[in-house]
Amino acid sequence: MLRYILKRILILIPVVIVISVILFTISKIMPGDPVRAYLSPTLRPNEYKLAYEAMELRLGLDKSVVEQYFRWMYNLIFIGDLGFSSLLNQPVARVVAGPLLNTIILNVFVNIFYLAIALPVGIKMATKRGSLFDNAFQMGSLVTWSIPSFFLGLIFIFLFGVRLGILPMGGMPNTYMLGTGETIVAWARHLALPVATLTLISLASAMRYIRNAMIDALTQDYIRTARSKGLGEKVVIYSHALRNAMIPISTIIVFTLFSLFSGSPLTESVFAYNGMGRLLLRAVDARDGMLIITMNLFFATITVIGVLVADVVYGLVDPRVKLK
Repeated sequence: MLRYILKRILILIPVVIVISVILFTISKIMPGDPVRAYLSPTLRPNEYKLAYEAMELRLGLDKSVVEQYFRWMYNLIFIGDLGFSSLLNQPVARVVAGPLLNTIILNVFVNIFYLAIALPVGIKMATKRGSLFDNAFQMGSLVTWSIPSFFLGLIFIFLFGVRLGILPMGGMPNTYMLGTGETIVAWARHLALPVATLTLISLASAMRYIRNAMIDALTQDYIRTARSKGLGEKVVIYSHALRNAMIPISTIIVFTLFSLFSGSPLTESVFAYNGMGRLLLRAVDARDGMLIITMNLFFATITVIGVLVADVVYGLVDPRVKLK
């Protein structure tokens, strides 16, 4: 197992390097001048020229593209310097700290609710295959799957924010000078609509995946043998079928955990939620190359690590899979 993990890590290193080269290249061919984003347009022409040259030197843009890449990678790996954001005029590490925490908070509740709903509903859909319950949830999942997240978010804002006025329409909770209980209530009210939106969007694929995994397990010979022995239906479903269905489902659970760090650009923008997705859209709009590179490299690294963990977990839960 350890040998397999080390081998996979060695394979992932060049993958991440290639991704970093692609991201850096894209940032360099993007339209816009990153130096101008730092400078005030009110400077006099001679002052502007001197400030431009000084900022270009500070950012290392006077070097060749190849040298800029290696300097960026050296600072990233050995110094931990993520660069400087022209959007907020702060180090990138400081810029992403708050939105990353907010995204984790949002996705924790999304993942809890979506797994708590998808698992039991998907299992019942498989056991009641072809019934009204199964058909109704399949139809409902197609509807939610087809609705764009931003449109569903706008519907929730109109219903619960405008019409009923019981929930805030967006933004971040102002917890200044609030007690612990009041802070929890404020966060719950502001999280309710974005959590509901992302949960409904995520449910469709998860329920269908769990349903298909359970149907495949329930059609196996060992299930017929268990039933022929007179075992109760709940024992057959939860002790035999579900245990084997969890092998492919484990992949969903692993990626659910790693999705805690990924943002939802459209949903966060609709609700004006200060998360990683909204920050990425702002960075693209402002042509903040360093912030865009860092965030996308972070997302890519999380994804390749998630693939590695999913493979390892799959090998652990399924003894038939040999990790070599």
